[in-house]
Amino acid sequence: MTQVTVVGAGPTGLTAAAALLAAGVDVSVVDAAPGPATTSRALGLQPRGAEVLNRIGALANLPNRGLAGWNLVVVADGQTLIHSRVGTSVTAEAQSGQLISQVDIEAALRDRLAWLGGTIEWNRRLAGVVSHEDHVHLTFSDGTERIVEWVVGADGAHSTVRTAAGIGFRGAPLLERFLLADVHVDVGRARDTIYAWFDGARSLAAIPLPGADLWRLMAPEDEGGAELEGDDIAERLGQQLAAATGASIRAVQWASAFHIQRRIADRYRSGRLLLAGDAAHIHSPVGGQGMNTGMGDAENLAWKLALIVQGRAEHRLLDSYEAERRPVAEGVLEMTSRATMLAFGHTMMATTLRDVVVAPLVRTRWVQRRATQAMSQLDVSYSRGPLGSVGRLSWPRGLVTGDRVPNRLCTRRDGTAVRLHDTLGPGWALIGTEAFVDMARERLGDVASLRGGARGNAMLVRPDGHLGWRGSRPAAMSDWLDRLSGPRTSSARGGHGRPAGRDI
Repeated sequence: MTQVTVVGAGPTGLTAAAALLAAGVDVSVVDAAPGPATTSRALGLQPRGAEVLNRIGALANLPNRGLAGWNLVVVADGQTLIHSRVGTSVTAEAQSGQLISQVDIEAALRDRLAWLGGTIEWNRRLAGVVSHEDHVHLTFSDGTERIVEWVVGADGAHSTVRTAAGIGFRGAPLLERFLLADVHVDVGRARDTIYAWFDGARSLAAIPLPGADLWRLMAPEDEGGAELEGDDIAERLGQQLAAATGASIRAVQWASAFHIQRRIADRYRSGRLLLAGDAAHIHSPVGGQGMNTGMGDAENLAWKLALIVQGRAEHRLLDSYEAERRPVAEGVLEMTSRATMLAFGHTMMATTLRDVVVAPLVRTRWVQRRATQAMSQLDVSYSRGPLGSVGRLSWPRGLVTGDRVPNRLCTRRDGTAVRLHDTLGPGWALIGTEAFVDMARERLGDVASLRGGARGNAMLVRPDGHLGWRGSRPAAMSDWLDRLSGPRTSSARGGHGRPAGRDI
């Protein structure tokens, strides 16, 4: 019986599958599509997303293929309202944001999946899902069936897994239809800048894509008119681009239209069915948060599910998945909804707020830094979740249990240097004295042992780069491990042989 089936071979599903495979979990990946997507809507790889890809070994050469760091220029009625720098690195140890196609990211994830021995079953449309106490029964449209232990639904906004689980997806359309096209055109503008033009009730955004002359154009469809399709979409966007820049589109790669929705699942789990990415939450693409949020879901879920499948944790550990990730999605929904209404709203209040209040603020360095930090997702913290400890100071100074641990330089046991995050995924890291290492390995499996920290102190870092526990008493770490995975019993931890670890 397959241990985990991941439904959906997009960034979220592939991230979950790769992380689970790396942890030694038996995984199958199915997707209803005939093959990999050749077009995509997602563009922004935020620093957080890059860290996730790095920890699962899929970052590869992506940093060399995208456009790192960018400016934002907003023009309203011929006047430049905003010219600011965004997408830059927010810390010395983190990468800058990148403009790169989801197609390239999925290709890197597929390569990593294949290297780990995984495969993708294309043309496998899920027709039925029944969750039992100890297994899940899957039925496919071709009549075949499969029994699995767990199912991860990463199958998008119209998720079959979510529907089968009877989980609601509350929300509503945010604005009217949007038109989208990737086009070849000499805009006559800098290739490190995102442009937005507002002229009366019309608006247009142009985003540079990797390549000599490739741009993504996006604009709300005119209200009250017929819904455009195909070539008509590109023609309408071309007319607006010509009005703003005088440039003419030479060729169209693809064009589409979509409604911006703001929705979130009522819950992320029903028995052995789990939701991640767009199956759990959808929102405006403004700010480039969707793909990164989905990959964050996948990483968080994967290490917890791996512990359960390995018999190292009780099922209740999965309660912490929604507890930690739902607030992140709610924050992203709120942020992107406000940004979309502000950027594309046509009411007098919206345009006045944009031109008179927001534009002057965005021109300040402090606001630019705050916006870049928020988009980076590096300030995501689980300190208020069931595995966190709000108010308890941890090491380094100011770091709280549940916070992201910076990708600091550490020391291997042989004295050579290594970046902390390079030792994570699928395993954990223990920074400090070796007295804590054996306990951590017995309970968690793969734990990298690193030197550092104050004398007698230790810091346990989760596979997703967040602080799990720190302190100086082994009994206190044992208590936290009990909170994580359940009280230690020989039956729950049996069958694993010698604790795994990496003395690096």
